[in-house]
Amino acid sequence: MIEKPPKSLLRRVGRAITDYTMIEHNDRVLLGLSGGKDSLSLLHILAHLQRYAPIRFELGAITVDPQIPGFDPSSLKAYLADLGITYFYCTQAIMEEAQQHLQGKSFCAYCARMKRGIMYTQARQQGYNVLALAQHLDDLAESFLMSALYSGRLQTMKACYINNTDDVRVIRPLVYVRERQTADFAKVAGLPIIQDNCPACFTAPTQREHVKILLANEEQEHKDVFQNLLHAMRPLMVKQRA
Repeated sequence: MIEKPPKSLLRRVGRAITDYTMIEHNDRVLLGLSGGKDSLSLLHILAHLQRYAPIRFELGAITVDPQIPGFDPSSLKAYLADLGITYFYCTQAIMEEAQQHLQGKSFCAYCARMKRGIMYTQARQQGYNVLALAQHLDDLAESFLMSALYSGRLQTMKACYINNTDDVRVIRPLVYVRERQTADFAKVAGLPIIQDNCPACFTAPTQREHVKILLANEEQEHKDVFQNLLHAMRPLMVKQRA
């Protein structure tokens, strides 16, 4: 059964979709579904909007199983079948490939890049022109600070852009949504969260975890921190085309 998201979530997602023209009439939207709280929440939000929004669009979902010990999203197959949502489940031994080709670079970055490539390929082959990803405002704020602090660049994730081959629009409908909102919805709705126990993510404290703690501490003292960061990031959230 499609769970009805709270109005606070629907308002923020609806505003983001409108502000950045993320979904247009007759679009075919493919959601990248990891099985975490964010992507499962977005699945139900988009499914709800598909029924009630004035814009008509098709919705499908895709999971890329990287065949990493401790991470098994295969239970999503039955769940998506029960929801009646078109679903594509792809497997690729990404960790095994990384051990052969990584040469000391970040496994997480390699894994994300490989997953994205698989999702692009499936979107093309299955006729989807939009790929929806589930990063939220906390993710964008963390990326913004990490880029500024550790790379000396002002950048963050884009809210909506066309990929380099000009055939898939990538959207992030949760860019105005806080992580705690998806966590609360997932808990109340009893969404079947798949625990991500990838060993590469827990071998050492990461820069992102450090920035997450920094932001949490700042928000305790200044409640408008994330809204201020959103205001600062807005010019960076749209891809500038040459």
